Amino acid sequence: MPQKSITVALAGNPNSGKSTIFNNLTGTRQKVGNWPGVTVEKKEGHLKANGYDLTVVDLPGTYSLTAYSIEEVVARNFILDEKPDVVVDIIDASNLERNLYLATQLRELDTKVIFVLNMADVARERGVKIDADKLSELLDVPVVFTVGNKNTGTRQLLETIISVAKSEVELPRTRRVYYGKDIEKAIHELSELIEEKAGSKLPYNIRWVAIKLLENDRIVKERVRQFTNPHGEAILQEAELKRQGLREFFDEEPEIVMTDHRYGFIAGILKEVLKTVSERRVDISRQIDQVLTNRLLGLPIFVFFIWAMFQLTFSLGAYPTGWIDAGVGWLGQTVGGILPDGLFRDLIVDGVIAGVGSVVIFLPNILILFFCIALFEDTGYMARAAFLMDKVMHLIGLHGKSFISLLMGFGCNAPAIMATRTLESEKDRILTILINPLMSCSARLPVYILLAGTFFGAKAGNAIFSIYALGIVLAIALGRLFRFTLFKGEVAPFVMELPPYRLPTFKGLLIHMWDRSKIFLKKMGGVILIGSVIVWSLSAFPRQVQFSKDYETEAAQIRAQYGASIAAAKGDDLERLSRERDKAISTLETVQAREKIEKSYIGRIGKVLAPMFAPIGMDWRGSVAVLTGFVAKEIVVSTMGVLYAAGADEDEKSEALKVALKKSDMTPLSAYAMMAFVLIYVPCVATVAAIRRETNSWKWTAFSITYSTILAWLVAFVIYQGGKAIGLA
Repeated sequence: MPQKSITVALAGNPNSGKSTIFNNLTGTRQKVGNWPGVTVEKKEGHLKANGYDLTVVDLPGTYSLTAYSIEEVVARNFILDEKPDVVVDIIDASNLERNLYLATQLRELDTKVIFVLNMADVARERGVKIDADKLSELLDVPVVFTVGNKNTGTRQLLETIISVAKSEVELPRTRRVYYGKDIEKAIHELSELIEEKAGSKLPYNIRWVAIKLLENDRIVKERVRQFTNPHGEAILQEAELKRQGLREFFDEEPEIVMTDHRYGFIAGILKEVLKTVSERRVDISRQIDQVLTNRLLGLPIFVFFIWAMFQLTFSLGAYPTGWIDAGVGWLGQTVGGILPDGLFRDLIVDGVIAGVGSVVIFLPNILILFFCIALFEDTGYMARAAFLMDKVMHLIGLHGKSFISLLMGFGCNAPAIMATRTLESEKDRILTILINPLMSCSARLPVYILLAGTFFGAKAGNAIFSIYALGIVLAIALGRLFRFTLFKGEVAPFVMELPPYRLPTFKGLLIHMWDRSKIFLKKMGGVILIGSVIVWSLSAFPRQVQFSKDYETEAAQIRAQYGASIAAAKGDDLERLSRERDKAISTLETVQAREKIEKSYIGRIGKVLAPMFAPIGMDWRGSVAVLTGFVAKEIVVSTMGVLYAAGADEDEKSEALKVALKKSDMTPLSAYAMMAFVLIYVPCVATVAAIRRETNSWKWTAFSITYSTILAWLVAFVIYQGGKAIGLA
């Protein structure tokens, strides 16, 4: 039989005890020379164990694999080109943070890795306690404790090497360093180009090659030219364009930003695995974290920041909202004056301008909200918020990493649901998908601003904040319920990356704000426009209805009633009587318009739904509005504009909606119940499609639609009926 052989590469920082471990494994069975072409010492040793021949290669000590020094080049080239069966990373347990930088880079290579926490006795003497099992879980690699100078742990290491080498499990592709949205996008696009142009020609992991090109690694650039001819130059040009874009965005070299993310990943690991540390280096980020991630102060500070964000969104956004509102009114009046009376004029003015305009006026609020979220993300605070909630999520049986997806849900639920692909556990992924729609997306914000601004005045910001908080509380409660009923099992381990705090560039904040906001604007010309036209059509037809009284005759009677008085009046009396006549006729026309809508197709639908929504404080118009919200939540506002502000002049349509709401049967209590219903009930069609796609199951999609709608009705019922019972109506 052929002899079974294993090649092992020993890597590690200088002074980590690597040579001692090497000597413990190989004894005197060593060969010493120089690596080919370089004056760097090469050590190679041999031993036999459990029927295997092991060749152990001691790589030069290095702090990283960035290929800046000869030692780094030698170590990396051996791993890439010789492809050892196992790479053993010797880590100084007493200097874990410094040593883990090399460890994170080794995990990005196509190789099996073992982490050896050497000098465990020195770490204990310094008061450092490391949870090796937790570290192994988090990074998905075996971890072994050793004390090299006492030959402790050598046998366990040897057995682990053999076990890992002969295992057929796939190399881990998850729990790797996440470089942030912008860099990850560049990595993904560059990887796709490499795959398309020369995927089969490169003997390396394509993602790793893309990362190295973005870091301007000279050796990898040479390898790309060597292996991918004739496409090499095209790949390198695209990489340089991406580097230039990232450099302009961050105002720093991409490799510096990526290094920061690796240290952020390491900081997240240290938070999880270091139990007690008597002495540690304190930098600015850690000094800030002592307050912002403090066990007692962290959560209250996070809640305050979110509260302040919604206060700013409502109060600051009120000024430009008023300007846009006036602009929409002017446009409707102008277009209405140009077009002749008829169906087409009504379609353009009442369907398109009024429908889309009733939503577009909230664009400033959306921009401010996204600017604040971008500020949280770009400074590094969003990761701290996720870290704080990670503790809570674990306590209630949810996956800590899920909170990142939930945070994304504040922007839009559809991409947030797609982001659950990063979760390793299928149960955790589906659970997170099911509760994600409870995170109030930006599309619901116009509904909240309309209702809160109309009924809560100066306290509108508090009302909106409480709705967002309600969504979080419900997500936590349902997550716990589902975890212990539908998705029983252990919570998977998770590393929360804590990148260093950075002073964001104004350009970067604007780009992130715009990336999110343009989705909102695209809806204006797409689903909201179509939805508004459909709602208008349902409210405008049938054209001929049987009214309860003859409005034209009654209007003529009013004119006749005031005619003689006006003819005889002079001065102030003439003006007063004219105003009274016009107001009486306007009131009559408004009543006629509302009766016409009640007897339109949309009115008939509303009357059918009315008994179902009456117990939660909504009339037939509110029930129709939330029904249209299934297409897109923004359409709820445009539908309310059509139904509640019927008969208002074009130039005052937006303000008339608030006036009409106040004159309707709606109260602050029923308005709040409606806000809660809009928060919880069936998500928009795009989110439902994302749920179906990501779960690959109609069963879970139907479950999500059903439970969310039933829960929405129950919560709104409790709010409305409970409020009435205690006298809040």
